[in-house]
Amino acid sequence: MPYKKGDGQSVVIALGGNALGNTPAEQLGLVKHTAACIVDLVAEGVNVIVSHGNGPQVGMIKNACDFAAARDGKTPDIPFPEAGAMSQGYIGYHLSQAILNEVRRRGIDRSTANVITQTVVSPDDPAFENPTKPVGAFLTEEEAKAKAAETGYVYKEDAGRGWRQVVASPKPERIVEFDAIRDLVEAGYIVVSTGGGGVPVFEREGGYEGVPAVIDKDRSSARMAADFGADALIILTAVEKVCINFNKPDQEELDRMSVADAERYIEEGQFAPGSMLPKVQACLEYLADCPSGKAIVTSLEKAKDAIEGKTGTVITVD
Repeated sequence: MPYKKGDGQSVVIALGGNALGNTPAEQLGLVKHTAACIVDLVAEGVNVIVSHGNGPQVGMIKNACDFAAARDGKTPDIPFPEAGAMSQGYIGYHLSQAILNEVRRRGIDRSTANVITQTVVSPDDPAFENPTKPVGAFLTEEEAKAKAAETGYVYKEDAGRGWRQVVASPKPERIVEFDAIRDLVEAGYIVVSTGGGGVPVFEREGGYEGVPAVIDKDRSSARMAADFGADALIILTAVEKVCINFNKPDQEELDRMSVADAERYIEEGQFAPGSMLPKVQACLEYLADCPSGKAIVTSLEKAKDAIEGKTGTVITVD
């Protein structure tokens, strides 16, 4: 099945945490199933850009480095941007390899590319005024204050369990490697990029500079989809459809939502801030810049059916 430029619709797929594992061994097993679901779309002629989260993985890397440094006093501190890039590398390696194995197994003439991605954020983003996302190892108050004095990082007490570094979650403004990703997709590659939302960077006069922060991967995926002019943004999560009145007797699954519907449900507090709300908000950000597109929220297993209009929650401008 050779690729021809311009064939098929283009789709950005944002993988949720259920598509990956908490450890490298667990992830290696899970990504085989994830790859099969992605290649189901490729087999139908869909041009896919894959993004993914990295929360457990970047935490694992940061914790391991922090603990090693505390234990031996020799292991160097690994800043959070570097830890994010490391997680992109090994998650992208697993995903790219699994997708490549699956397309070869099916006799599909496509290849993969993993792009370590930087995402520009603004130093003036209000999120930097109150960093809240905990990362890395638990420290004593004394250790945290010493680290803060040494590195300039912000540490806060975390629910009585100790002190942890906290970082901001700013808005993604631009994907630095966008041109390379676009060229790879147009050349027929199945691209894995924007892992964990991309490594946050400031754009200075002299170039780019990594900053300790966490970007919501769904928002970065929305930015990628809008800039690419993708036909659809698919946000994959643990449920088949978005619900209102969730976990109540009158719970209702939604087949479709207009932007106006979604905004009304947000106003009513229908979507939980830690789960569905940021996903719906990311869909709205994509549609604001790409009004002819459609955003879909569904489960990994139902991605192909959702593209075909058989399931999932479809969000459109009208």
